[in-house]
Amino acid sequence: MPRQPRLIIPDVAVHIVQRGNNRAVCFRADADFQVYLAELRRRSAKFACEVHAYCLMGNHVHLLVTPSRADGCAGMMKELSQAYAWYFNQRYERTGTLWEGRFRSCIAESRRYVLACYRYIELNPVRAGIVPHPGLYPWSSYAANCAMTVDCFIAPHAEYLALASEAHARQVVYRALLEESLDAQAVDAIRAATYGGFPLGSEKFKQRLAMPVGRTLTPARPGRRKRQESKESVPDTD
Repeated sequence: MPRQPRLIIPDVAVHIVQRGNNRAVCFRADADFQVYLAELRRRSAKFACEVHAYCLMGNHVHLLVTPSRADGCAGMMKELSQAYAWYFNQRYERTGTLWEGRFRSCIAESRRYVLACYRYIELNPVRAGIVPHPGLYPWSSYAANCAMTVDCFIAPHAEYLALASEAHARQVVYRALLEESLDAQAVDAIRAATYGGFPLGSEKFKQRLAMPVGRTLTPARPGRRKRQESKESVPDTD
Protein backbone atom coordinates (compact mmCIF):
# COMPACT_ATOMS: atom_id res chain seq x y z
CA MET A 1 0.00 0.00 0.00
CA PRO A 2 1.54 3.37 -1.00
CA ARG A 3 2.32 5.86 1.72
CA GLN A 4 -0.03 8.78 2.16
CA PRO A 5 1.18 12.31 1.42
CA ARG A 6 2.60 13.91 4.53
CA LEU A 7 0.06 16.14 6.28
CA ILE A 8 1.74 19.41 7.35
CA ILE A 9 -0.16 22.69 7.82
CA PRO A 10 1.56 26.02 8.43
CA ASP A 11 1.24 27.25 12.03
CA VAL A 12 -0.08 23.91 13.30
CA ALA A 13 2.08 21.89 15.72
CA VAL A 14 3.68 18.68 14.44
CA HIS A 15 4.97 15.71 16.42
CA ILE A 16 7.98 14.17 14.66
CA VAL A 17 9.74 10.87 15.27
CA GLN A 18 12.87 9.65 13.50
CA ARG A 19 14.57 6.33 14.22
CA GLY A 20 18.00 4.91 13.64
CA ASN A 21 18.16 2.42 10.77
CA ASN A 22 17.13 -1.03 12.01
CA ARG A 23 16.69 0.67 15.39
CA ALA A 24 20.44 0.97 15.72
CA VAL A 25 22.08 3.40 18.14
CA CYS A 26 22.52 6.89 16.68
CA PHE A 27 23.95 8.61 19.78
CA ARG A 28 27.00 7.03 21.43
CA ALA A 29 28.44 9.88 23.50
CA ASP A 30 27.44 13.20 25.02
CA ALA A 31 29.13 15.01 22.14
CA ASP A 32 26.76 13.31 19.69
CA PHE A 33 23.68 14.67 21.46
CA GLN A 34 25.28 18.12 21.54
CA VAL A 35 26.05 18.07 17.82
CA TYR A 36 22.51 16.99 16.97
CA LEU A 37 21.03 19.81 19.06
CA ALA A 38 23.38 22.34 17.48
CA GLU A 39 22.29 21.20 14.01
CA LEU A 40 18.64 21.29 15.09
CA ARG A 41 19.06 24.90 16.21
CA ARG A 42 20.55 25.88 12.86
CA ARG A 43 18.10 24.00 10.65
CA SER A 44 14.99 24.99 12.60
CA ALA A 45 15.97 28.66 12.28
CA LYS A 46 16.73 28.29 8.58
CA PHE A 47 13.36 26.67 7.82
CA ALA A 48 11.32 28.79 10.26
CA CYS A 49 10.22 25.89 12.47
CA GLU A 50 9.63 26.75 16.11
CA VAL A 51 10.79 23.95 18.43
CA HIS A 52 8.58 23.51 21.51
CA ALA A 53 9.85 20.20 22.89
CA TYR A 54 12.38 17.49 22.10
CA CYS A 55 13.80 14.27 23.48
CA LEU A 56 16.87 12.53 22.06
CA MET A 57 16.90 8.83 22.91
CA GLY A 58 19.65 6.35 22.12
CA ASN A 59 18.19 5.22 18.82
CA HIS A 60 15.46 7.72 17.98
CA VAL A 61 14.40 11.34 18.42
CA HIS A 62 11.14 13.11 19.21
CA LEU A 63 10.40 16.71 18.26
CA LEU A 64 7.39 18.98 18.67
CA VAL A 65 7.60 21.86 16.21
CA THR A 66 5.41 24.40 14.47
CA PRO A 67 6.42 25.25 10.90
CA SER A 68 5.55 28.60 9.37
CA ARG A 69 5.24 27.08 5.90
CA ALA A 70 4.10 23.72 4.54
CA ASP A 71 7.55 22.56 3.40
CA GLY A 72 9.34 23.69 6.55
CA CYS A 73 9.42 20.37 8.40
CA ALA A 74 10.56 18.39 5.37
CA GLY A 75 13.35 20.86 4.62
CA MET A 76 14.49 21.01 8.23
CA MET A 77 14.51 17.24 8.74
CA LYS A 78 16.26 16.55 5.44
CA GLU A 79 19.18 18.85 6.17
CA LEU A 80 19.29 17.92 9.86
CA SER A 81 19.36 14.20 9.10
CA GLN A 82 22.03 14.57 6.43
CA ALA A 83 24.26 16.84 8.50
CA TYR A 84 24.12 14.65 11.58
CA ALA A 85 24.61 11.42 9.59
CA TRP A 86 27.72 12.90 7.97
CA TYR A 87 29.12 13.84 11.40
CA PHE A 88 28.27 10.43 12.90
CA ASN A 89 29.82 8.46 10.02
CA GLN A 90 32.97 10.57 10.12
CA ARG A 91 33.37 10.28 13.87
CA TYR A 92 32.81 6.53 14.05
CA GLU A 93 34.42 5.63 10.72
CA ARG A 94 31.32 4.02 9.35
CA THR A 95 29.40 4.17 6.07
CA GLY A 96 25.82 3.65 5.05
CA THR A 97 22.44 4.85 6.17
CA LEU A 98 22.02 6.12 9.72
CA TRP A 99 18.29 6.83 9.73
CA GLU A 100 15.31 4.58 9.07
CA GLY A 101 13.74 6.08 5.94
CA ARG A 102 11.68 9.23 6.19
CA PHE A 103 10.59 10.69 9.49
CA ARG A 104 7.12 9.99 10.89
CA SER A 105 4.80 12.79 11.90
CA CYS A 106 1.31 13.93 12.84
CA ILE A 107 -0.24 17.35 13.24
CA ALA A 108 -1.74 18.06 16.68
CA GLU A 109 -4.84 20.06 17.50
CA SER A 110 -4.65 22.54 20.36
CA ARG A 111 -5.10 22.37 23.37
CA ARG A 112 -5.51 18.90 24.78
CA TYR A 113 -3.46 17.27 22.04
CA VAL A 114 -0.54 19.70 21.91
CA LEU A 115 0.01 19.46 25.67
CA ALA A 116 -0.31 15.68 25.45
CA CYS A 117 2.52 15.68 22.89
CA TYR A 118 4.66 17.82 25.20
CA ARG A 119 4.17 15.25 27.96
CA TYR A 120 4.57 12.26 25.66
CA ILE A 121 7.93 13.55 24.45
CA GLU A 122 9.46 14.63 27.75
CA LEU A 123 8.21 11.54 29.62
CA ASN A 124 9.79 9.21 27.06
CA PRO A 125 12.89 8.40 29.18
CA VAL A 126 10.61 7.56 32.13
CA ARG A 127 8.48 5.18 30.04
CA ALA A 128 11.70 3.56 28.81
CA GLY A 129 12.87 2.98 32.38
CA ILE A 130 16.03 5.08 31.95
CA VAL A 131 15.21 7.57 34.72
CA PRO A 132 12.50 7.76 37.39
CA HIS A 133 11.80 11.44 36.69
CA PRO A 134 12.00 13.46 33.44
CA GLY A 135 14.16 16.11 35.11
CA LEU A 136 16.96 13.57 35.49
CA TYR A 137 17.33 13.03 31.75
CA PRO A 138 19.73 15.59 30.22
CA TRP A 139 18.77 15.29 26.54
CA SER A 140 15.24 16.63 26.52
CA SER A 141 13.53 20.02 26.70
CA TYR A 142 12.12 19.34 30.18
CA ALA A 143 14.64 21.59 31.94
CA ALA A 144 13.93 24.49 29.56
CA ASN A 145 10.16 24.16 29.79
CA CYS A 146 10.29 23.93 33.59
CA ALA A 147 12.73 26.87 33.97
CA MET A 148 15.51 24.70 35.39
CA THR A 149 17.73 26.10 32.64
CA VAL A 150 17.51 29.02 30.22
CA ASP A 151 17.36 27.93 26.57
CA CYS A 152 16.34 30.55 24.00
CA PHE A 153 16.18 27.76 21.43
CA ILE A 154 12.87 26.50 22.88
CA ALA A 155 9.82 28.49 21.75
CA PRO A 156 6.73 28.01 23.95
CA HIS A 157 3.59 27.00 22.09
CA ALA A 158 0.50 29.17 22.58
CA GLU A 159 -1.15 26.37 24.57
CA TYR A 160 1.84 26.16 26.89
CA LEU A 161 1.66 29.93 27.43
CA ALA A 162 -2.06 29.61 28.19
CA LEU A 163 -1.34 27.44 31.25
CA ALA A 164 -0.97 30.64 33.30
CA SER A 165 -0.53 34.36 32.74
CA GLU A 166 2.72 34.59 34.70
CA ALA A 167 5.89 32.64 33.86
CA HIS A 168 6.55 31.13 37.29
CA ALA A 169 2.94 30.00 37.70
CA ARG A 170 3.03 28.55 34.20
CA GLN A 171 6.11 26.48 35.01
CA VAL A 172 4.54 25.21 38.22
CA VAL A 173 1.45 24.06 36.33
CA TYR A 174 3.59 22.43 33.64
CA ARG A 175 5.76 20.59 36.18
CA ALA A 176 2.59 19.27 37.80
CA LEU A 177 1.44 17.93 34.42
CA LEU A 178 4.73 16.08 34.01
CA GLU A 179 4.43 14.52 37.48
CA GLU A 180 1.63 12.36 36.12
CA SER A 181 2.16 9.78 33.42
CA LEU A 182 -0.01 9.84 30.31
CA ASP A 183 -2.76 7.26 30.31
CA ALA A 184 -2.38 4.32 27.95
CA GLN A 185 -5.15 5.53 25.65
CA ALA A 186 -3.42 8.86 25.06
CA VAL A 187 -0.07 7.15 24.43
CA ASP A 188 -1.65 4.76 21.93
CA ALA A 189 -3.45 7.61 20.14
CA ILE A 190 -0.24 9.60 19.71
CA ARG A 191 1.68 6.57 18.45
CA ALA A 192 -1.05 5.58 15.99
CA ALA A 193 -1.36 9.11 14.61
CA THR A 194 2.41 9.63 14.33
CA TYR A 195 3.27 6.34 12.66
CA GLY A 196 0.23 6.45 10.42
CA GLY A 197 0.55 10.13 9.52
CA PHE A 198 -2.98 10.87 10.73
CA PRO A 199 -4.12 14.10 12.43
CA LEU A 200 -4.18 13.96 16.22
CA GLY A 201 -7.31 15.74 17.34
CA SER A 202 -11.05 15.76 17.70
CA GLU A 203 -13.39 14.54 14.99
CA LYS A 204 -14.49 18.12 14.40
CA PHE A 205 -10.87 19.16 13.84
CA LYS A 206 -10.29 16.29 11.39
CA GLN A 207 -13.39 17.09 9.36
CA ARG A 208 -12.31 20.73 8.98
CA LEU A 209 -9.10 19.72 7.25
CA ALA A 210 -8.92 20.09 3.48
CA MET A 211 -7.65 16.64 2.52
CA PRO A 212 -6.09 15.60 -0.81
CA VAL A 213 -8.14 13.15 -2.87
CA GLY A 214 -7.59 9.59 -1.67
CA ARG A 215 -6.07 10.58 1.66
CA THR A 216 -7.61 9.13 4.82
CA LEU A 217 -8.02 10.69 8.24
CA THR A 218 -7.94 7.54 10.37
CA PRO A 219 -6.18 4.16 10.30
CA ALA A 220 -7.68 1.26 8.41
CA ARG A 221 -8.80 -1.78 10.35
CA PRO A 222 -5.77 -3.67 11.61
CA GLY A 223 -4.77 -6.75 9.68
CA ARG A 224 -2.65 -9.64 10.82
CA ARG A 225 0.22 -8.43 12.95
CA LYS A 226 3.75 -8.86 11.73
CA ARG A 227 6.10 -10.89 13.84
CA GLN A 228 7.79 -8.74 16.46
CA GLU A 229 11.43 -7.91 15.84
CA SER A 230 13.94 -8.93 18.47
CA LYS A 231 14.47 -6.28 21.14
CA GLU A 232 17.54 -4.09 21.03
CA SER A 233 19.76 -3.52 24.01
CA VAL A 234 18.96 0.20 23.87
CA PRO A 235 15.63 1.19 25.46
CA ASP A 236 13.27 1.82 22.56
CA THR A 237 10.03 3.07 24.07
CA ASP A 238 8.34 5.55 21.72
